[in-house]
Amino acid sequence: MPNGPLALYRSRRGTGTLKADAAQEYAAQRLQSLFQGLKDYKPAMGKVGWRARFGLTRRPDPAPQGLYIYGDVGRGKSMLMDLFFETAPVERKRRVHFHAFMIEVHDRMHRQRQASKEEGNSGGKSVDETIPDLAKALADEAWLLCFDEFHVTDIADAMILGRLFTALFDLGVVVVATSNWPPDDLYKDGLQRDLFLPFIRLLKEKVDIVELTGPTDYRRDRFKGAKVYYCPQGPATDRALSELFDSLTEGAVASHCSLTAQGRKVDVPKAAKGVAFFSFHELCARPLGSADYLAIATHFHTVIIDRVPKMKEAQRNEAKRFMTLIDALYEHKVKTIIAAAGPPESLYDEGTHAFEFQRTVSRLMEMQAEDYLALDHLT
Repeated sequence: MPNGPLALYRSRRGTGTLKADAAQEYAAQRLQSLFQGLKDYKPAMGKVGWRARFGLTRRPDPAPQGLYIYGDVGRGKSMLMDLFFETAPVERKRRVHFHAFMIEVHDRMHRQRQASKEEGNSGGKSVDETIPDLAKALADEAWLLCFDEFHVTDIADAMILGRLFTALFDLGVVVVATSNWPPDDLYKDGLQRDLFLPFIRLLKEKVDIVELTGPTDYRRDRFKGAKVYYCPQGPATDRALSELFDSLTEGAVASHCSLTAQGRKVDVPKAAKGVAFFSFHELCARPLGSADYLAIATHFHTVIIDRVPKMKEAQRNEAKRFMTLIDALYEHKVKTIIAAAGPPESLYDEGTHAFEFQRTVSRLMEMQAEDYLALDHLT
């Protein structure tokens, strides 16, 4: 194992896996400094014994400053954090997409309140009462938390972040995050944002801010000249989609995850590094709606849809869902890769929604163009 993220970054650059990039090199150096600071660090977990309070033992060292790396899409933020996470000299560490983390937080808080009701507390625990126990449980599981795509748009998230992160930092948790936004722009124009501002101040106290300003959008480069619509289906197309997923995710291990839309979960069978892989059946044969597709479109910058069939009147419901799905992906400028039984104009050329489907055909054609593929994802 190379001695830290900087050595690993330079090693991959030396093999040609990565290109020379001064901004990335600087960010890797900052991550290397944190790597060094973590070598001998042990979190206090918020507990200081009576001997320490009376000066009879040395108090635990303060936590090293975390790191918040922000910048435009495709600059390599997630890649750099992955190098850091891979080499971080910490036994209990976790890397998680921030949106998925907040879904988990709300779910765990809900379960705590339900358990409290079952124990005889008629109203259940309040939010303020659940946060300390939740923070302790999270810190016990991992005291290095690496968040990808740190972004706040939900008022429910905004209202608890300050209290939750205050508790986590008090327990000695170290945070590394990537984001497209500087801290001062988080939850910008959100409802009751004045209540969120203390969290921004806290975050800036506990993490160093690094802007990744490189001129190259590496994610966009991967789509230059790339084929994003495949037909007909078959083994060659299956191989092409698999290779494309591996390329876009830089070989990351894919996993199942779920999103939350209007209180219900949306299953994502295969995802990594902002790329999701679905079959048509998983997206359109199930009773999903616009809120579900909106959750997918805002969470993933790239969506691969396999096995899109030619649809007739008997599949009018599936066709309608496919139209709603494509509208959501198009409006949020999601890069969409499709393997279908035929060209767009042949997918639903007769049936109840056939006339309306022509707009979907037009969008599918536009979404293959380089001008569309060059657009930034809208979360």
